Amino acid sequence: MPGPFDCFIIFAEMRTGSNFLESNLDQFPGLRCYGEAFNPYFMVTPQTDDLFGVTLAMRDADPMLLLERMKAETDGLPGFRFFHDHDPRVFNAMIDDPRCAKVVLTRNPVEAYVSRRIAMATDQWQLNDTGDARKEKARFIPDEFEKQFYRAKSFQAKIKDRLQRTGQTAFYVDYDDAQNLDVINGLARFLGEDSRIKRFASTFKKQNPEPLSDKVQQFELLASTVARIDIFDLHRLPNFEPGRPPVMKSYLASDELRLVFLPIAGGPTKPVTDWMETAGPLLGDFSQKSLRRWKRQNKAHRSFTVLRHPVTRLHSVFCDLLAVDKDGSDMDLKQALRQEHDIALPDTANASWTPEDHRQAFLQFIAFVARSLSGQSAIGVDPRWATQVATIKGFARFTLPDHILREDQLPTGIAAVLAEVGASHAPPLPAAVPDAPYALEQIYSGEIESAVRKAYQRDYVMFGFQPWQRRRQP
Repeated sequence: MPGPFDCFIIFAEMRTGSNFLESNLDQFPGLRCYGEAFNPYFMVTPQTDDLFGVTLAMRDADPMLLLERMKAETDGLPGFRFFHDHDPRVFNAMIDDPRCAKVVLTRNPVEAYVSRRIAMATDQWQLNDTGDARKEKARFIPDEFEKQFYRAKSFQAKIKDRLQRTGQTAFYVDYDDAQNLDVINGLARFLGEDSRIKRFASTFKKQNPEPLSDKVQQFELLASTVARIDIFDLHRLPNFEPGRPPVMKSYLASDELRLVFLPIAGGPTKPVTDWMETAGPLLGDFSQKSLRRWKRQNKAHRSFTVLRHPVTRLHSVFCDLLAVDKDGSDMDLKQALRQEHDIALPDTANASWTPEDHRQAFLQFIAFVARSLSGQSAIGVDPRWATQVATIKGFARFTLPDHILREDQLPTGIAAVLAEVGASHAPPLPAAVPDAPYALEQIYSGEIESAVRKAYQRDYVMFGFQPWQRRRQP
């Protein structure tokens, strides 16, 4: 008689102990794990060329092909690990399928973050022999931690919501629970496995068993950051409501102008914030509580965001990707765009990069973004190329801005907003800085307009954007 499941998926994040959990599940004769089978940048491992005869390109074109072969050709119950940035098509296919068992692996977000920072500092991502351990204290970066924390909470809330709506349950296991052999055997029984294991796999060792205070350079900064977020939320299981939306952290307020700016990623954030700063220092790093307090203290305030024409916005994002990636944050993305999506991004600043090279690569990037927005890419939707409609809907989870201004009419729009708050004068807006290495005017074509319009039809319809060449430039 067949078991209750055809496969299983382990929802996890980096440094939550997913390698350790997988190595122990692989000890059961009826279970087989295939790692990060749907990581957008590789398949199982960076060295894996194919799995069940499915190459990376074949998987990206049709991820269900790999899943079906995994089920058909595995002697036992197949499973894989799935992180928040893995192929969204697989998530949407599996989350509602009751024949797919769900395992949700969590870890205290502070411990996970510190572990990741240490791994980055030592370049040691797993430990097989304790004698080989490399020691280094983690550098704590508050904004980075908060971004990762809220991203993980949002993903956990999404999992919980979909499971509740479809009447399913998941097996929740915490990092510490995974060190309990009875819990691992209980998980195996949940997956339909009758056998038991008597000892843990010896493949992986705990890398940093020291107290948290001994593993962080700026422990006081960590403690104050966690306290501000609400330390109790950090220890909840994921079947509770998530914390406040992370977009709040990007809002900027000016006491002098009595304005709150809600930036849209990929928009004219720098010129607007530079302009606001000429009137005085800006406040940021808001929570819902602190922003409400600021609003009560500045009763005649106004909030605003700025729309950017989709062609201008996407070209700006593309040019940012062409620039030298000093902190390495886009390294994996750029590599995937080159290797898996055939976008001709230069590896470094290229003196022979012509306007035609730029135009063709931009068209390739637009085509990729269209696939991403329609759920046809292994790489999900980045805030930088999300639709502006979706971004503004996200603002509404707290409050909508009082004014939605347009970049090409910004001086007029800002003047009207300032009049409402009774500002006697304000500094002039800075001149727009052209994109590099080529300004949009140098490469724009009807083909580009048509491709962007196809990708951003909702923005064009909802906000009435006209073809880029017909609009008034600032």
